[in-house]
Amino acid sequence: MRRCLKFLSFSSIFCAMLVAAAPTRAFGITEDLLSLSELVKQLKPAVVNISTTSVLTGRSSPFGWREGDPFNDFFKRFFGNMPERQFRQRGLGSGFIISEDGYIVTNNHVVAKASDIEVILEDGEKYKAEVVGTDPKTDVALLKIKPRSTLPTVKFGDSSNLEIGDWVIAIGNPFGLGHTVTTGIISAKGRSLGMGAYDDFLQTDAAINPGNSGGPLFNLKGEVVGVNTAIIAGGQGIGFAIPGDMVRYLVDQLKSKGRVVRGWLGVLVQQVTPEIAESMNLKNAEGALVADVTSGGPAEKAGIKRGDVIVAFNGKKIKVMPDLPKLVALAPPERESKVNLYRNGMLKTIKIRIEEMPDDLGRAKRKGTEKEKHLGVVVQEVTPGIQRRFNLESSTGVVITRVERGSLASNAGLRTGDLVVEINKRSIKDLSDYRSAVDSLKPGKTALILVRRGNNTVYVALKIDDEDKG
Repeated sequence: MRRCLKFLSFSSIFCAMLVAAAPTRAFGITEDLLSLSELVKQLKPAVVNISTTSVLTGRSSPFGWREGDPFNDFFKRFFGNMPERQFRQRGLGSGFIISEDGYIVTNNHVVAKASDIEVILEDGEKYKAEVVGTDPKTDVALLKIKPRSTLPTVKFGDSSNLEIGDWVIAIGNPFGLGHTVTTGIISAKGRSLGMGAYDDFLQTDAAINPGNSGGPLFNLKGEVVGVNTAIIAGGQGIGFAIPGDMVRYLVDQLKSKGRVVRGWLGVLVQQVTPEIAESMNLKNAEGALVADVTSGGPAEKAGIKRGDVIVAFNGKKIKVMPDLPKLVALAPPERESKVNLYRNGMLKTIKIRIEEMPDDLGRAKRKGTEKEKHLGVVVQEVTPGIQRRFNLESSTGVVITRVERGSLASNAGLRTGDLVVEINKRSIKDLSDYRSAVDSLKPGKTALILVRRGNNTVYVALKIDDEDKG
């Protein structure tokens, strides 16, 4: 009896806390309502399912096998290389309506390479959608449909006010099942998954599965505080969402310009480790260490030098290296900004005029880009996030983060997670080494690539076909 009373007491306290946390007026929720059903009823009509069709090119056997399938080598042994053909691939995702005239937010990866995009409303009504703009760097896309009537909408909330432990609701289209509602809490903030310079994910234990991508994460006021984006394979109760504040900023630019304009500082930075801090006589292992300065860029013009440690940007403290590119990206180009940095142990303040990040910044400095695409692999330098993601022992080098199905790399046997150690006996320590080595590969020749795979080191022979023009 005593145990039962304790349980009932805890349950009553929990219910009271939920009522206190729930809004008293938004969407008709009242203080004596312990269910989220009324809130969900108001939100669901603004959440859409997205179906995409992509046309891909590849080789297949008479039995339906395609390049990259598990029995690749077996079928090639008996049938050889089959002629290339086109085939259709379908994808599923989610999104949400932000305007009555049909603007819809989703993930870029949901609609990337899609030749046909169909938006399905909760009542089953279907519309063809067009892409207004995308931002692959943050995985955000804005779509537009032409509705036959006024559409229900949802609004963005302030994701910066979220605290770990706050309740959230995810609505989406997991596994193509249609509108599905899950609940949970914010379990962490500021997560970096090693996906790029602008990683800043909310982590939640609200169930997120394939098909939820692009769907909204709501607070208990019915406001969008995140866009559900990523999961960890094999993980349970761990999902990731792009913060709503960032998405709202990006969507405003996509809607007005069709693209995202980012500020550009023109530096290559790295994390300040305790060892680096000690060697530079810094009190704390904080800030962003300038490893290189782009010739002719804003930083060089302002006098920033290699070896400077940037500790604040426009008055905001840089605790860890990824803080800097996020803050710079949000800075309006052509306006004066202030950078606080340590140089030779002395704190300095430098005024700098941020410029717009060039669209061709990556291509201008990466001669091997087109050849890399032809090989069919995507590589990244080893960051702490990448190291954890692929369980790598080494903290340096480049790791393969994606292998295109049916590509030269796939046929040669390269895999996601392989750490590239050498190319044709040339040591690979960073992206510069890798791209230089790839750029030197000759059509018709075979490249000998040494990779570290788990606890083993393996040589892979990759034939560069004659179609590769570099």
